[in-house]
Amino acid sequence: MILESTYYNKDEKQILEDLVGRPFTLLESIKMKGIGSKRMIIDNVSPNLESYMNTISDANYANIELRKNGILILINKGLKNFIWAIPYYHLVIYKTNGASIHAQGRFIHFRNNKTFKENKRFFDKMLNEKIKYDEKYNFQNI
Repeated sequence: MILESTYYNKDEKQILEDLVGRPFTLLESIKMKGIGSKRMIIDNVSPNLESYMNTISDANYANIELRKNGILILINKGLKNFIWAIPYYHLVIYKTNGASIHAQGRFIHFRNNKTFKENKRFFDKMLNEKIKYDEKYNFQNI
């Protein structure tokens, strides 16, 4: 689900909490050593995300924020901001010359440059959170 977040909206905040969970508390985020990524350059997006990107040859940027049940990808388009909410059960990450995040029939590919390499620990943390979430719903017969 993609929402415009340029202006604060109480209803959208509730939608995000229902979809990806509440934000981590200050104490939890300090224990985790941060819950947000540094700004990364978007290299490529799926056709259904093209409308959220800058149309001129300007660079597109995004950040990722961890939530209890998913992630938020914060996309900047000029003066507008958009949030792509992805629950962990939809999230698929590929490591291909950078990183590619797939969910809900869409994808976003981040460029493999210095800022992406600085976010390696963040991606490891995000994968660990996804694994913790998946283990809660592991229904294997023993």
